[in-house]
Amino acid sequence: MADLSIPDRPKARSLRPLRALWPYLRRYRGTILLALLALLTASAAMLALPVALRYLIDEGMSTGSTETVNRYFIAFLAAAGAFGIFAALRFYLVTWLGERVIADLRSDVYSRVIRMDPTFFEVTRTGEVLSRLTADTTLVQSIAGVNLSITLRSTITIIGSLVMLDTNELAVVLKPAADKADAERPFVRVITDPQGDSIDHGREIDLTEKDETGDFLHNIIRLIDNTEYKFDTSKYFV
Repeated sequence: MADLSIPDRPKARSLRPLRALWPYLRRYRGTILLALLALLTASAAMLALPVALRYLIDEGMSTGSTETVNRYFIAFLAAAGAFGIFAALRFYLVTWLGERVIADLRSDVYSRVIRMDPTFFEVTRTGEVLSRLTADTTLVQSIAGVNLSITLRSTITIIGSLVMLDTNELAVVLKPAADKADAERPFVRVITDPQGDSIDHGREIDLTEKDETGDFLHNIIRLIDNTEYKFDTSKYFV
């Protein structure tokens, strides 16, 4: 008896086929802009939370002034509230966007299938057609919706982070790795030497680079609080 199972598809090596989704996304440009605005606002609020907490402790509680504590505590609550509101708005918008894109995509695929010549169904298995209408579009939905939002949020929040390398040098994250599989190995710029002295024009390092044996040339030991070392990382992007 012949084996009728559908062979596994090879894994894709590029995200370029996803460009075909642009005509569907373009229909909802307004929603995309609102989602990006909510994403940026939520990311900014999240980055402001530790700063607001530091000022609450250092400037508020250390002085013992009730008025000062209240002022910084309100600022901390405002940052937390803004983060919660805009994060929820961002999640709603990208989820709605993914649902609409997939509904339009399924409608177009179904309209195309029912107009195919009968000979098409003689050489194409019904299960393969159903897979296109269900499993494949569900995967696209996750990419065009929540996963894309999470990726953009992570990219925004990681840029400008301060890290310590295994050489005891401090470096600032300039941009994420090109391959999402190497997300923990971004592109960085060294800003101090191993002794901790500041460097004005430090070298840029791609943490995905390997030596002849296949080992990574540089590794991140830990993340560093920018305020702990009094570094203004924003100047490295000007």
